[in-house]
Amino acid sequence: MYATGNKKMLNMLILEILRNYTDEEHALTQQEIIKLLKLNYGMDCDRRAVKNNVLSLKELGDDCGFEISMEKGYRLLSREFDDAELRILIDSVLFSKSISSRQAKDLIKKIRSLASKYFNAKVSHVCNLPDLNRTLNKQALYSVDTINDAISDKKKISFIYNYIGTDFKLHPRREDPYVVNPYQIVANNGKFYLISNYDKYDNIAHFRIDRMTDVHELDEKAKPIKDVPEFDGRLNLPKHMAEHFYMFSGKSVSAKIKTTEDMMSELVDWFGTDFKILEKNADSICIRVTCNQDALRYWALQYGPYVEIIEPESLRNRIIDDINNMKAKYSLS
Repeated sequence: MYATGNKKMLNMLILEILRNYTDEEHALTQQEIIKLLKLNYGMDCDRRAVKNNVLSLKELGDDCGFEISMEKGYRLLSREFDDAELRILIDSVLFSKSISSRQAKDLIKKIRSLASKYFNAKVSHVCNLPDLNRTLNKQALYSVDTINDAISDKKKISFIYNYIGTDFKLHPRREDPYVVNPYQIVANNGKFYLISNYDKYDNIAHFRIDRMTDVHELDEKAKPIKDVPEFDGRLNLPKHMAEHFYMFSGKSVSAKIKTTEDMMSELVDWFGTDFKILEKNADSICIRVTCNQDALRYWALQYGPYVEIIEPESLRNRIIDDINNMKAKYSLS
């Protein structure tokens, strides 16, 4: 509770009330604000004080980027995020697999606090959704924070990298911690990944952050990104993500793919617009794309009935072996 005689925070309390109880379609009268001040904060106030403080807030809002209307009641017309933006943020948290259910609910609660009660009424069902297939690692969100600090400080990190056992628990892949040079955190398919490098190798290494535990920033300086040959002097993130959509490590290859024109939407979804159409006829199209070879192998198997890898021959032969192995598994004995 706020002391009844303390008026110093009155304008901030009124702003909080306007934030929580008004929007473009809903206003409050002076009397309603007085009642809410008493109910929520134990603050006694008269109509003149409400008007004077709203006028002060209105003037402040012109400089600080929020807008208050005093026509037909008092209302807050603009805020840091509009309803559509808040919904996007909530959905991003809701469907992220890199944070635990409890952390997701806490984040959603914080996001909802930025909106009015009318927006919150529209998304009240979010709190009642069943748990999604989320990470088993409750340290994941804190690991992101530690890695961010290390990237900013240009320091190496150490961590234990884990796999999930049949007991549905995390188990270390090895006893010794991994030590890497961290460069970038990216989101892919609802999960956070670290783009990094081992000192003794020239290539890029990817790690799922929700598989990392005991993450620590080290005192040792990280290798500059320009000294990692596979980065070719810098990290071109859009290009890197387009070529590593399954986040496999390893070099990219130039591939020729035969498919049909009605696959164009899928091709753009996966590769962006950075591929070239080599041939086009009534029945098929051929494209040229640069992509991580392992990622392209799994992608081709995923879209098996609709695509054919023409080049490189080594990848085509691997997929032929995969198909033969699958055929053997599904053949009737």
